[in-house]
Amino acid sequence: MKLSVIIVNWNSTHDLRKCVASILSSPQKLSTQLIVIDSGSHDGCDRMLSESYPDVTFIQSASNIGFAAANNLACERATGETLVFLNPDTEVMGPALTTLHQRLHSLPRAGIVGPTLVNSDGTVQSSCVQAFPTILNQCLNSEWLRRRWPRSRLWGMPPATEEEEGAREVEAVSGACLMVKRAAFQAVGGFAEEFFMYAEDVDLAYRTRQAGYRTYYVPEARVVHLGGNSSIQAENSFAAVMQTEAISRFLRKTRGQAYATTYRISMLLTALGRLFLLSAASVPRGRRHRMARLAKWRAVLRWALSRDPIVQRYYGPKDTATAYGLRT
Repeated sequence: MKLSVIIVNWNSTHDLRKCVASILSSPQKLSTQLIVIDSGSHDGCDRMLSESYPDVTFIQSASNIGFAAANNLACERATGETLVFLNPDTEVMGPALTTLHQRLHSLPRAGIVGPTLVNSDGTVQSSCVQAFPTILNQCLNSEWLRRRWPRSRLWGMPPATEEEEGAREVEAVSGACLMVKRAAFQAVGGFAEEFFMYAEDVDLAYRTRQAGYRTYYVPEARVVHLGGNSSIQAENSFAAVMQTEAISRFLRKTRGQAYATTYRISMLLTALGRLFLLSAASVPRGRRHRMARLAKWRAVLRWALSRDPIVQRYYGPKDTATAYGLRT
């Protein structure tokens, strides 16, 4: 096999069906193995695959083991020389996988490549190219600032906003669609399972860079990313809390406990500032959008005060205390 495409499913059977169909109908000339692992949702995706796509390798995890661990488990069944990690809420456009494969195996010291991620209306998602997290780019991370200064290097976005053709080296690409050489993936030990969800893609890019590989953004390869359907189905504020927690763990791992603690304090102040502004100012998108933003930043504030139960639920109290630099 040239490619092993791995998809982690969690309550996404409807999206998964369209994702698999887009891969099988794409005009690619690569022998491809499809692997789907259900991370404990038991949502009937096994029946759907057996009836509609019997050639897909299916793995059932008894419980929700997290995105990183589920991908690593699926990799044990992978036979391809190249690995593709794909979200179930994506649809491959045309020969995107073939284009990514060609670039991965022709660009200098390439270890990881990623495509242009687009919304259903064709607009480009800025998250397809990312910078390694810092306190500054996380505290200033907002949709308004991204729109106001789309070419700022603060978030690593320029390659996704420029009209130049050809692959460009970047710090990280989104895990919604990430292609990696099997040798590079194995050299760094796969995804770091210390991340339950989020930041595992940035961490993988960071470690492969340390191992001597490069990450490239390939704009001519395009993949539709509906975005966040699985997370929306989880409990309130799940995405906001888990993303912030994952970044904190990444910073602690790469920059030390003092930096991670400073990040937590900075996010506490940022949350207070955002809540004040949202409470005092009108929001153009209306009351519903305003309430959603308020809920997000209240969740981040609870996280910064180490009072959010979501983190302890998914990481456990002992691991959480260690991450926060507390005694256990």
